[in-house]
Amino acid sequence: MGNCILNNHGIFPEPGTVRFERILPGPVERIWDYLTKSELKAKWLSAGDVAPQVGGKVEFRFRHSELSDTDDPIPEKYKHMQDGTYFEGRVTAWEPYRLLRYTWGEETGEVSEVTYELIPRENNKVLLVLTHVRLGDDPSILISVGAGWHTHLGILINRLKGVSPEGFWSVHNRLEKEYEQIID
Repeated sequence: MGNCILNNHGIFPEPGTVRFERILPGPVERIWDYLTKSELKAKWLSAGDVAPQVGGKVEFRFRHSELSDTDDPIPEKYKHMQDGTYFEGRVTAWEPYRLLRYTWGEETGEVSEVTYELIPRENNKVLLVLTHVRLGDDPSILISVGAGWHTHLGILINRLKGVSPEGFWSVHNRLEKEYEQIID
């Protein structure tokens, strides 16, 4: 597995599913906090609390412009997200330091689900396996979600290493073009 999985693309192991693996600097408790504590989650994904039990509410307050210090113009097709976007999900698995799963985008009627698995590795590293399922078969959604998670995970790695991340939208634009090639 080695370091090559740091920047590799998500894979689409079955229809409507994207999966990522990333080696992160641990310890595992630190990674768990970045997945579950609003003030840390806000630094790489979205602000919002994750209630610590199955059935608990998960809040997502996205402000992509605040994920980096660079001023990054938002692409036209995402202009509706310019001032941020909000939605909620529900925790469906809660096993601290090991497994977190929650629904995503419930209010759209198209409920998908995100799973984070944390697997401790030697030298204080943690393997994060992120799987997003029930995404449907619309290529534009798969491209957007693949590029989105890839970008967010890159920011997470930067934050964990104390590095200032590139602007979200410039990275996302570049990755969308790459995911178009993968999905076609």
